[in-house]
Amino acid sequence: MLRNLAPVPQPQERPPPMPRFAANLSMLFTEHGFLDRFDAAARVGFRAVEFLFPYDFAPEEVAKAKADAGVEVVLFNMPPGDWEAGERGLAAVPGREAAFADALETAAAWAGVLESPRVHVMAGIPGEDAEAEAEAVYAANLKRAAARLDTRQVSIEPINRRDIPGFFLNRQDEAHRIRAAVGAETVKVQMDLYHCQIVEGDVAMRLREWLPGGGVGHMQIAGVPERHEPSVGEMHYPYLFRLIDELGYEGWIGCEYRPRAGTVEGLGWAKAYGIG
Repeated sequence: MLRNLAPVPQPQERPPPMPRFAANLSMLFTEHGFLDRFDAAARVGFRAVEFLFPYDFAPEEVAKAKADAGVEVVLFNMPPGDWEAGERGLAAVPGREAAFADALETAAAWAGVLESPRVHVMAGIPGEDAEAEAEAVYAANLKRAAARLDTRQVSIEPINRRDIPGFFLNRQDEAHRIRAAVGAETVKVQMDLYHCQIVEGDVAMRLREWLPGGGVGHMQIAGVPERHEPSVGEMHYPYLFRLIDELGYEGWIGCEYRPRAGTVEGLGWAKAYGIG
């Protein structure tokens, strides 16, 4: 007679790390008009989106596209100043404090309509003659942004000077030092691994150094050096995704890269994470 034995527990294979990916609609799905990109992202499995500057549209139009697609807006950029004249943000630019205050009001209004939990406040290019006073201006503007945006996150991003020559903020340690000096809990570092690799390298150790402690509020990825899909180039992202998972990061990771030959065609790297 066979005994009524309990089933033998089978070893459980650990699932792959599950970072929460957000599609950057300024770079992905550009095969479509901007307002149609929300639906295009949702159709391949993205549950969240981010973008740079949505200001060619009314905030209500963008909010409707978001709602119709059923996705969250998790990040957008504050107005950067006069882009055509070479401005790439205003926060660390002496003499542009009034323009920064106006841009902050615009961003705050947009954040409310879009229900975005964070706004990227770009440091900008102060110029060599203004470098000495730029940090004090930056800190004052970040305090102003934290007060105006209330509980929303103020994201500051180190950006490499190859992509934006003269950009004020370049390194992770600089960003965390400034964040600590500002002293506002809502000011967080936007850790873009593409920029981090170009400026500092040793990305795995930078992750180990900065992800614990809660100072990183958002992340972004792209292949290095051409800024294509994260499956292309010198960085091994599957390893980094596992490490990010092990370090307990629970925020969003923005996919801010330029597809080589079509957005959907380049999503092979994301299929393991339920996208594509």
